[in-house]
Amino acid sequence: MKVMVRPVRFLSVVAASLAIWLVMLTLNTAVVEAQGYDNRPSTENSLGLQIKSAILIDADTGQVLFQVNKDEPLPPASMTKLMTEYIVLKEIKDGRLKWDQIISVSPEAAETAREESQIFLAEGDQHTVRDLYIAMAVGSANDATRALATAIAGTEQAFVEKMNEMAKTLDLKSAVFTSATGYEPNTVISAADVAKLSYIILKEHPEFLDFSSMPEYKFRPRDEKPMINFNYMLGANKNSPGLGFLAYEGVDGMKTGFIEEAGYNFTGTVKRGDTRFISVVMDASTINVRFQETAKLYNYAFSTFEKKTVLPPKSVVETIQSVKIKKGAKKSVNVVTDKDITFMVKKGVEPKVELVSSQVKAEDELVAPIPAGTAVGTVTYKYTDAEQNIATEYTVNLVTTDEVKKAGWFKLMFRAIGDFFSGLFNGIIDMF
Repeated sequence: MKVMVRPVRFLSVVAASLAIWLVMLTLNTAVVEAQGYDNRPSTENSLGLQIKSAILIDADTGQVLFQVNKDEPLPPASMTKLMTEYIVLKEIKDGRLKWDQIISVSPEAAETAREESQIFLAEGDQHTVRDLYIAMAVGSANDATRALATAIAGTEQAFVEKMNEMAKTLDLKSAVFTSATGYEPNTVISAADVAKLSYIILKEHPEFLDFSSMPEYKFRPRDEKPMINFNYMLGANKNSPGLGFLAYEGVDGMKTGFIEEAGYNFTGTVKRGDTRFISVVMDASTINVRFQETAKLYNYAFSTFEKKTVLPPKSVVETIQSVKIKKGAKKSVNVVTDKDITFMVKKGVEPKVELVSSQVKAEDELVAPIPAGTAVGTVTYKYTDAEQNIATEYTVNLVTTDEVKKAGWFKLMFRAIGDFFSGLFNGIIDMF
């Protein structure tokens, strides 16, 4: 019996030791995983994302679906180039720049430090705006970015002033730009404002995705290899031997970023069917982690939310069914909403929405003739995700259902006489 007892005790001790070791390993792993870049602490969140800051929004409406520390200004690194890219697109749209325009590389661009991401431009090199833009969007080339910035504003610093002016115009309250590239750590912006900028880019310049979705691009015929897009999550990478494990179906943009002060950042966008999301993660610990945490956001989004129309287009708002018209053949006209109000809501949950504000133009502003479909006011509805306490407001126009022609002089004369005596009568009544 004694001989049999010893192995049992020995096995019990081994089992207990193994259990303790596994617990300690789990705890140690959790500690490691809870760290951002350079062991900076992550921000606690319900999805367990190992990041300092993150946000997920609906690309159609800007509705916030998930947020973690979204308003803290942090170094964006090369995500800064989203603003540079936006300004270039705006310059082209406004006719001040053309895609096929030849840019001569400035000394400032050619002097880009060797340690920076670049395409190795020499002073006086000549390239089209399109090629330089692709180098910026795909290869995150700082020298190509500076070449475009100096072509637009003369110097990078002058371009930075344009960036900060644009930030004010777009109401990016947290943004402070100090370079066109984001290489300097004193450029800061919040995840919320990066998402807002990205939302604006996709709304105003959908052609941006033509560039950000390129998995690779050969900049010069003599280059041995093409630039590889730093966005390894691109759906186009699904068959890539080295990047396929990070590819995510539907991802077609937007911008990565890294410097030591920022950690690994990524602004992404994904589209499946008629649904598109925009995400931002900031200060992840490694290149791959920033994509893996983004994938968690997308998995959460596609599995949790669905579009639900709470108010169809041409709906009658109970509190504002008509508006008064001055000098019209009719004194008033019916109004309806010009488009639908659709929110992203939790699957299987009936959304509760409330009318929070409405505004209609004064009668003096609504003078006949007025065509059908004329915008005469707005209504704003609010949807609240009770689970995350995220409120979203959506505003639509109120438009006239019918044309209102101007009344003839005879009708206007008798209407004026009627109004005069009505006012006189009311004035007399008020005397008593």
